[in-house]
Amino acid sequence: MAYMGEKPDDFVLKDQHGKEFRLSDHQGKRVLLSFHPLAWTDACAGQMKSLEDNFDRFEKCNTVPVGISIDSLQSKRAWAQSLSITRTRLLADFWPHGTVSRAFGIFRENNGISERANILLDSSHNIVYFRIYPIHSVPGLSDILGILETAD
Repeated sequence: MAYMGEKPDDFVLKDQHGKEFRLSDHQGKRVLLSFHPLAWTDACAGQMKSLEDNFDRFEKCNTVPVGISIDSLQSKRAWAQSLSITRTRLLADFWPHGTVSRAFGIFRENNGISERANILLDSSHNIVYFRIYPIHSVPGLSDILGILETAD
């Protein structure tokens, strides 16, 4: 399980375009890891659309928002197109199955999916916000945006 103040290990996942996202490539930027259980569900769509809708606010706060689930790259690509997500990177934690969600301690073994969670890393990539949400909810971003917009 990852904890507040801890610096997670580097990881690499592919996004919906097949491009690698390496956490360490974003050193000096904050990173929001927004885990969602499965693509193609209403709650997950709402969660990812909120990242896309607030992309400019994140960018203004030197923050890279990414969505992460255990879905395949091909599924992520089709889903992003169906939701008109063009700026937010949707990462496939597909194989080895759930490696990144397991590293953060949020993989649901019984279901084979991750928890719904937002994990915010500061510019040194230490965890400064870690919250798990009810699985069928759409997490609001007000807490996270409040942290980002008031930070020095």
